[in-house]
Amino acid sequence: MLGWALTFLIVALIAGALGFTGIAGTSVGIAKILFFVFIILFVVAMISRALRGKPPV
Repeated sequence: MLGWALTFLIVALIAGALGFTGIAGTSVGIAKILFFVFIILFVVAMISRALRGKPPV
């Protein structure tokens, strides 16, 4: 999921440099959403791992 967020960020940067502001804005929005979803899933996974008694990696 983090890879998709980085992909959309790169698309946004390229589109912004070429002047496609609509595509750049949309790509940045998607990248932000994917990044925060990744962070939330990562935290949930770490908490569930800790509750099962396994040490953090």
